[in-house]
Amino acid sequence: PQKAKLEAEMAKEEPMTDAEMAAHKALAAEVAAMQATIDAKADERKELAAKDYKDRHWSLGALLLGVGVSFSIEGPVNTYMRAGKLFPGPHLYAGAGCAVMWALAAALVPQMQKGKDWARSGHIGLNALSTAMFAYYQIPTGWGIMQKVIANTKFP
Repeated sequence: PQKAKLEAEMAKEEPMTDAEMAAHKALAAEVAAMQATIDAKADERKELAAKDYKDRHWSLGALLLGVGVSFSIEGPVNTYMRAGKLFPGPHLYAGAGCAVMWALAAALVPQMQKGKDWARSGHIGLNALSTAMFAYYQIPTGWGIMQKVIANTKFP
């Protein structure tokens, strides 16, 4: 009964005018173009997924986090063991800041896996900032500290 009613209503509909037909064709062409774009992006995504960037990023990030946090603890402990005190300054503070940013960036990963874009932006921002801080503070001050330690060390 419902099917017959729908068929009767469809039979009553008037044919499209030329303007409506042109609009329908334009819309169909636009939908086809969008579908082609979606298909191209899906193919590109499949190619990128096959290259396994996510797992490589995860492995490298875990390695950097482990090594970075280890050295951010080892450095002050070594200094204290050798000198009996810590030397507060840019190297110590930037190292602590980098370690905190690494921890925060790693803590955002579960939210990124849930698709939260704010977590992705925060993760990228924290890692960019920690890399900049490492390059600007840690490398030059660490180089100077290393030269001072070598100069004051008596080798056998």
